[in-house]
Amino acid sequence: MKVITIKQPFATLIAEGYKEYEFRTWKTKYRGDILIHAGKGIDKKAMKRYEHLNLDYPTGCIIVLCTLTDCILIGDKEKEMLTKKDPLVYYGIIKKPDWVGYGFKLENIQKIKPIEINGKLSLWDYDYDR
Repeated sequence: MKVITIKQPFATLIAEGYKEYEFRTWKTKYRGDILIHAGKGIDKKAMKRYEHLNLDYPTGCIIVLCTLTDCILIGDKEKEMLTKKDPLVYYGIIKKPDWVGYGFKLENIQKIKPIEINGKLSLWDYDYDR
């Protein structure tokens, strides 16, 4: 199964249903089930923004099974839509007016028992048996 590694707190925001788009500078044609790996990297500034949520932020493990349903180019219209949807969660993409990239739409988000493993760049494969 495909896996994507995401820094904390963003992996947990996906796991808890706060974040439904993951952003990258590259696009993907892949659609289907995907695992979310909480990388060992932590965005300390972002962690402070979300500390009021009192969530656990595991690192170095796969924590979510979901479905990647779309990959959209993020332009001004999409940034406006995300601002209206949740300015706190999508703060990072909104604050970068010149950023050009893609939003991976994630649906059917399910937390799973953490699987400790090292992450990788881009989409990578893991033999996951439901």
